[in-house]
Amino acid sequence: MARILIKRWVTTRASLLLLGSLMVVYFLKDIKIVRKDDNPDLKIRQPTKNNSYVYSWPRCQQNISAANMTDFSSFPDFMKDFLYYRHCRHFPMLLDLPDKCGGADKSAEVFLLLVIKSSPPNYDRRAILRKTWAEERLHNGVWIRRIFLSGTTDSGFEKERLNKLLELEQREYSDILQWDFTDTFQNLTLKQILFLEWMERNCPNVRFLLNGDDDVFANTDHMVEYLQGLKDNDGSKHLFTGHLNINMGLVREYNKYFVPVQIYEPNIFPPYCSGGGFLLSGYTALVIYKMSQSIDLLPIDDAYMGMCLEKAGLDPTSHIAVRPLGLNIPSRLDGYDPCFYKEVLLVHGFFSVRMYFMWHRIHDPTLKCDVGKMM
Repeated sequence: MARILIKRWVTTRASLLLLGSLMVVYFLKDIKIVRKDDNPDLKIRQPTKNNSYVYSWPRCQQNISAANMTDFSSFPDFMKDFLYYRHCRHFPMLLDLPDKCGGADKSAEVFLLLVIKSSPPNYDRRAILRKTWAEERLHNGVWIRRIFLSGTTDSGFEKERLNKLLELEQREYSDILQWDFTDTFQNLTLKQILFLEWMERNCPNVRFLLNGDDDVFANTDHMVEYLQGLKDNDGSKHLFTGHLNINMGLVREYNKYFVPVQIYEPNIFPPYCSGGGFLLSGYTALVIYKMSQSIDLLPIDDAYMGMCLEKAGLDPTSHIAVRPLGLNIPSRLDGYDPCFYKEVLLVHGFFSVRMYFMWHRIHDPTLKCDVGKMM
């Protein structure tokens, strides 16, 4: 009897071990070791329920020595927080899309990648953009793809709810990159750099990018046509164009644009394009990322892009059809007249109802514009 029980126990134990081994193989089959030579602190990519990946980084610690900076105690709280964590460039990734561009080798098939900065609560904006200018589609024979960039907001239960919202969107649309850092104005530069790092790894050969906010109106069809018309530039050469700012002074007063002289002494920024929206080539995006590795982060993201370009010896250029400050339409005229917007590339300050209306009006085949009226 004892021998029979022992035999049954051995058989059961062997079966459990076999079952356990099969389960381990199943759950580990999608885990991939990333390039440790590029990122020595990066561990593994773990698959989530929606087949995205989470990057495992060590938690970045607060730099308490920042408090020794002259006048630090008088700075606004948002600037203190920025300075405490200014050195941090790697954060856990909550939502990822490693195959968004078809993989690194096929990423050249993406002609225009729409890179849209959006905070977790801005669901309505994302929903409208997916139905209008940010719709993923084939236009003029080339592909337009879309990505929203997000951090996290609030804390506790509210943070969990907003993260869940993005996760639900991800399951349906597969268009969100999210990192576990606080999504604030001062961290927009961090958001840009995190994206560029992601791009270098997952989408290095994309031809062109639109980098913009989720409250801009972008004529992406017109953008494709403009980019296709460039001479001798398929995205492999320098391009960075938008609303050009030259000799822009720094804000030393305590508002959201405040930059302490202690972290940036010059009184004027290098030339840069307004961050509401600008176009750049894939080549230039990767150059900016490379330059950023040796330039400390600043809390003004568009000016920081200009600093990276200056270091690389590249110039941003002006495009008259990029209007981040809006259009100067006389009050006697209808500000919703689509003829004002049919030929622009980008206008800042559009929200849901107007966005949806304008996108469909400029694509109305019966639309006729009086050129004289527009003068």
